[in-house]
Amino acid sequence: MVKTTMQGKVCLVTGCSSGIGKVTARELATMGATVVMVCRNRSKGEAAQAEIKKASGNAQVDLLVADLSELSQVRRVANEFKQRYTQLHVLVNNAGGIHSERKVTTDGLEFTFATNYLAPFLLTQLLLDVLKASAPARIVNVSSLAHTQGKVDFADLQGTQRYSFGKAYGQSKLAQIYFTYELASRLEGTTITVNALHPGVIASNFNDGLKGIAHVIGGAIYCVVGKNVERGAQTTLYLATSPAVEKVSGKYFSNCKQTQSSRLSYDVAIRQQLWKISEALIHQNELRKLIPEK
Repeated sequence: MVKTTMQGKVCLVTGCSSGIGKVTARELATMGATVVMVCRNRSKGEAAQAEIKKASGNAQVDLLVADLSELSQVRRVANEFKQRYTQLHVLVNNAGGIHSERKVTTDGLEFTFATNYLAPFLLTQLLLDVLKASAPARIVNVSSLAHTQGKVDFADLQGTQRYSFGKAYGQSKLAQIYFTYELASRLEGTTITVNALHPGVIASNFNDGLKGIAHVIGGAIYCVVGKNVERGAQTTLYLATSPAVEKVSGKYFSNCKQTQSSRLSYDVAIRQQLWKISEALIHQNELRKLIPEK
């Protein structure tokens, strides 16, 4: 891929202490961008930050620490970013996770749904004013081919009735694509683009949240067919930087090429219903914290 200069651009990348997120942050820094890393773990984030500065020769690599599975921390990190920066040209929603067993966040939300979908849903909207002020700007959502096996279960969004990590993960990644398409529709007529991508099966530490046989099988699959993280980051970087897609929005990419997402992902009624429910979940959570339970 031909390298594009990103001098003068501010880029925020979530989930970049390792894996394709770290490669994405490093390459954006190498292109001259000011890169703001959002990492959950401070020590790992600082180590990645130092590594990226050294590898890129770019000192403009900032670090914000937040656990994006918690809505309050999503809000905090958005506020911290706005206190430091007045521009944002590229937002890469890369952070994600998966767990063998059902895990609940401090907000009472299922971890996979909260981290992979609701966090980027909220973070993106909190940063839209800065993106608009910096336009042309790009939003890049790192989804997965697993969305093709997903279905948004409105009767059991949080997996309280029946949980499986495959169902939860597929649902969260399909939800991310619904969000991409609906947001692109709402931003039509602006110079902000939003696209989703499948990075490939990546040989990384992504499946660390899996246990037992699921972890073993996941590791074996990654070893046999997985791309390395350098190759895995290429579609993210393409959407974040390439002039070829500067006016492309509301699309799904794999291997740096536009392709079709699942048939179900194009259902407009479902994506609009999911948007309303997502707003309600965030609002209900805010009310719950404002009004303590008796």
